[in-house]
Amino acid sequence: MSRRPRASGYFRTDYAQDLALVQTRLEWASLIAFAILLAGFPFIASAFYLDLACQVFLASVGALSLMLLTGYAGQVSLGHAGLLAAGAFVTGILAKEINAPFWGTIPASALSGALLGVIFGLPSLRLRGLYLAVSTLALHFVVVYLGGEYEAKRGFSTGIVIDPPKIGAWSVTSGQAWYFILLGAALVTLLLCLNLLRSRTGRAWRAIRAHETVAEALGISIAGYKLLAFVISSAMASVAGALFAYYRGFVSVEAFSLFLSIQYVAMIIIGGTGSLLGALLGAVFVTLFPYVIEATLLSLPNAQAYAG
Repeated sequence: MSRRPRASGYFRTDYAQDLALVQTRLEWASLIAFAILLAGFPFIASAFYLDLACQVFLASVGALSLMLLTGYAGQVSLGHAGLLAAGAFVTGILAKEINAPFWGTIPASALSGALLGVIFGLPSLRLRGLYLAVSTLALHFVVVYLGGEYEAKRGFSTGIVIDPPKIGAWSVTSGQAWYFILLGAALVTLLLCLNLLRSRTGRAWRAIRAHETVAEALGISIAGYKLLAFVISSAMASVAGALFAYYRGFVSVEAFSLFLSIQYVAMIIIGGTGSLLGALLGAVFVTLFPYVIEATLLSLPNAQAYAG
């Protein structure tokens, strides 16, 4: 006699329950356990592992912004490193030239990214696929060229040195402080992306990615939502670049090579396009993979002999 399958016990009776970010007791328990782990990690980790965690948080902000543009809105971009560079250089220039505080440089970086999103998002109204990717690639070279010219004219051969940001009389210098700041930035970016995707804007992006013609027939403004995707994604990426500049304490064109854009594309592909969790997992994988490979090679017998 076959047994009837049991129901899960989780029932939704209204739309508010269906839209809840956390819906089951298991999800709540997992979320609380993960939050405790994140909160306690900086107090037991060494400086090296704190730096790795901060790198993951920075990569997560950039990967989430690219996931909105490519994974959900369906707009291919290879200019992500240029947007990061734009935010970093705006921060560096403002901090160096007029001694601007971080609460002024971060919004300025976001504004510069949004402006670049409008300029380089306009080709998306006419171009698709490989042609759009090539047009966004120009963004990277333009920003890096302008940043290099600024470094050369001001004599910053090794890059722009930035003082640590200050909150009142307190300077953010310790690894633990940066850990919580960058963790907060990653969480805010994730919540912003989640709410955007659950809004009318997010549904429009999904429709455009699925089929542009059908989306237009449904009354969706294709041009408007494409530009909006570029603007929001570019602003987020530029903020990530500004945070990177403050965290590293300097800005240089060498930090924003074309390979960095490829890395971010790899993050959203490895994690799975169309998934915010995939963007986070891809950021973790791409950031930590080189260190895992190095540690594995060093653990092999006679590793130093091979290295020599």
